[in-house]
Amino acid sequence: MKKLRKGMVGQMKYIILSVALLAQPNIALAEDNEPSGLSLMGRGAKDFFDGMKQEMAPAIEGLSDLGSKVSPALRNFTAQMGPAFTELLNDVEDWSVYEPPQRMPNGDILIKRKPEPPAQEAPPVILLEEVPQVDL
Repeated sequence: MKKLRKGMVGQMKYIILSVALLAQPNIALAEDNEPSGLSLMGRGAKDFFDGMKQEMAPAIEGLSDLGSKVSPALRNFTAQMGPAFTELLNDVEDWSVYEPPQRMPNGDILIKRKPEPPAQEAPPVILLEEVPQVDL
């Protein structure tokens, strides 16, 4: 039984080797017919991104329409509030010490400072008397 398996494995090696050698010229011809010179991975990536572009085209057009509608209002807002925001940015050095803005019922927006952490006391200093050295 072992001799039979060993013989089959040997025959399979020859069959695989012959198929690989016979397929080699066909592979070379297929590579020569590529007009763009891209590798298989490059062609796959190009096809993937082309498909994504086709799928996303309607959404991108919708965003373009939304941008043209919002643009004048945004320009007006920045013209009016720009100097106030610039002054605010100059006054605040570290935004991490402030809580997120809160909108009040009357329309005011509050930006509260976070509570200061309690001051940490210095650890107690332990003074030890000098221990006399003994020469041996």
